[in-house]
Amino acid sequence: MEAAAGVRLARFLYTACKTDKTRKGVIRMRALAYYDGRIGTPEELTVPFNDRVHFFGDGCYEASIGGNGKIYLLQDHLDRFYTSAGMLDIQIPMEKQALGELLTRLLAKVDSRINFVYWQVTRGVEERTHTYSENLPGKLWVLIRPQKLNDPQKPIRLNDEEDTRFFHCNIKTLNLLPSVMTAQRAKRAGFTETVFHRGEVVTECSHSNVSVLKDGILYSHPNDELILRGIAKTHMIQACYRLGIPVLEKAFTLDFLKNADEIIVTSSSNFCLNACEFNGMPVGGGDPETLGRIRRAVLEEFYCYTGCTSLWD
Repeated sequence: MEAAAGVRLARFLYTACKTDKTRKGVIRMRALAYYDGRIGTPEELTVPFNDRVHFFGDGCYEASIGGNGKIYLLQDHLDRFYTSAGMLDIQIPMEKQALGELLTRLLAKVDSRINFVYWQVTRGVEERTHTYSENLPGKLWVLIRPQKLNDPQKPIRLNDEEDTRFFHCNIKTLNLLPSVMTAQRAKRAGFTETVFHRGEVVTECSHSNVSVLKDGILYSHPNDELILRGIAKTHMIQACYRLGIPVLEKAFTLDFLKNADEIIVTSSSNFCLNACEFNGMPVGGGDPETLGRIRRAVLEEFYCYTGCTSLWD
């Protein structure tokens, strides 16, 4: 199966891909879609009707930023991807190293220096029924497109909602409907993100992690079944350790968040965004120096890893 995918990749289409630029004789695409060894534009690529994802949302995904031809923190994302698939009993159709190489080759075909790199695996294709065949081959999907990153220096507005999602938030499942509806409500109300909480305990945001700075200490919810183990959050915590900033991975309350010196929102495509407003009330701004040190360290890691010199190359 891997060999067949490699052959299809090697024959990469001059005719089937809608492109508008070339560099050194290599055709580049504005955006790329991949499904089970086939490549095209997102508008033209089709998938089988009986892929179980259409009926059950049967799959898991990962996403990162591709900068200067490199997928940021690729190994971390691959590790989490294979962990999520294993917890869902989904068979990824290639080994981890081969998938990393495939993603990197696909990224090279897109004509932009900063890109959103998304991939998912669905359980496979067979007639609709709740049970599935043992060892059913999974189907790999990839989407790569130019990405405009948010300015980490620009504060964001937050609101909150009770977290009524299920108790497997640590799996990066495709079943994101509660988060989608929450994110849309926030957008309509003029907020950037929504902070989820279970009772008074803060968990995460609708598509990000949330941490706080208080008295020089970074607080972040522990990596349990109530949140996704954010790779961006993990690397921010590692940056704090390098800087000598104390870290406590423990649950905190809404009141603690409201009274924090800084509220920090992180995701794979957002580097240490800080909040200036929560439910219409001003927050943060109490420790810009520590916030700046953390942000600079996080950005420096991204620049060093990718060779980019800014977020907007």
